[in-house]
Amino acid sequence: MQRSQKTVLLFDSITAAHEIAFMLNGEWDQCNGVSMSKFDKVAINTAACLVDTSWCYQGTSVAVLSKLTTDELLRRYAIGERNFTNVNLRCANLCSLLLSEVHFNWAKLNWANFSGANLSNSDLIAADMQNANLSDVNLSKSRLIRANLVSANLSKADLKGADLSHACLRNANLYQADLRGAKVFQTDFQGADCSGAIFDPVISQ
Repeated sequence: MQRSQKTVLLFDSITAAHEIAFMLNGEWDQCNGVSMSKFDKVAINTAACLVDTSWCYQGTSVAVLSKLTTDELLRRYAIGERNFTNVNLRCANLCSLLLSEVHFNWAKLNWANFSGANLSNSDLIAADMQNANLSDVNLSKSRLIRANLVSANLSKADLKGADLSHACLRNANLYQADLRGAKVFQTDFQGADCSGAIFDPVISQ
């Protein structure tokens, strides 16, 4: 079975995606996705069995990475690792931790507890933070472009200079949050509680 356009496949580990891209001459996206101009389902299934991984089509569903424990995250952060792109930290308890300059792009952070944590100058591009507890968190100068913050608790959060362009904050709690200098180009605040929030936003692209 072949398709004329490129097909994007998602695997349940970054390592597996890298190996399968090499095996089948695909284009690895540096995360858990592989683009293929020629698609052979038998070959994909064979390769997936060889590296012991599961896969799905992008847009059909999401290949979920194994959950990273808080202890493992802190161990890797302590030795200097900052790139945790696409990590799965759903429901993790990360309150009051120092995680500045971390890369959580495309990460699964929904229902996680970051209360009081320092995430300043971090990358959270397209991160899923639905229903996350981000109260009193330091997100100053962080990049939250296209982040999903639906129903997130951002009360008293420090968002000074953060880039929230195209982010979705529907029904989020922004009580007394500090958004001075934040970029809010096409940011969705529908239904958000902004009472007491400090705004001095940058709305231009």
